Amino acid sequence: MTKAASIQAVLQAHEQDFHPVVPFDPANDRLYSFDFTTGNKDLSPDEIADTESFAIWIKETLRQHGARYGIGGYGEHRTLYARSKHFDAGEEPRRLHLGIDIWGPAGTKVMAPLDGVVHSFGFNNNDSDYGATLILTHNLEDIGFHILYGHLSLNSIKNLYEGQHISKGEVIAEFGMRFENGNWPPHLHLQMILEMEGWKGDYPGVCKFSEKDQWLENCPDPDSVLRMMQYAR
Repeated sequence: MTKAASIQAVLQAHEQDFHPVVPFDPANDRLYSFDFTTGNKDLSPDEIADTESFAIWIKETLRQHGARYGIGGYGEHRTLYARSKHFDAGEEPRRLHLGIDIWGPAGTKVMAPLDGVVHSFGFNNNDSDYGATLILTHNLEDIGFHILYGHLSLNSIKNLYEGQHISKGEVIAEFGMRFENGNWPPHLHLQMILEMEGWKGDYPGVCKFSEKDQWLENCPDPDSVLRMMQYAR
């Protein structure tokens, strides 16, 4: 059994043990499932390229659907990354998304789903990059894995140190504003990573489509911890 299959089995066995990552009440809050593939005809390239217009579209779409958050994106082939040269180095652009995004207001609290330690953190300030980024390390049944939180506020990575203990349910971060989150509408990028491969404070969240199998193997579906996609409509 691969490590990815092993950790998914362990996460499934512990699915009732995870603390919510964001404030969300399934009984009262609605989630809207965003589609950022070419199948979305309601969002134009010009709107995506202009962060203010993109943010207005996100906010209005959530309002129209009575949703507290927008969510989605794991394994999604996204044309929206054409907004930045950061994803276009080399002959093949990076377009395949390796995490789940939760779209909501700047300042939204982010909480640790499990006990863990700070692996690393950083400020990845390229256009359309993560901005402020935090990576935690967790261990379940002697299997270690990491969770990356991207597009945070700069306050989220102040006064941290590598190896710092984090308690389950502890507020660890907040959604950042555009000047600190990589120039995006406010949202959280949540990504599970099995092997960090030497990266610290950063790890690719988007890959080339031709390399998707190897990247998705090392970055399993984070909804195994998040447990929110079941409520998306």
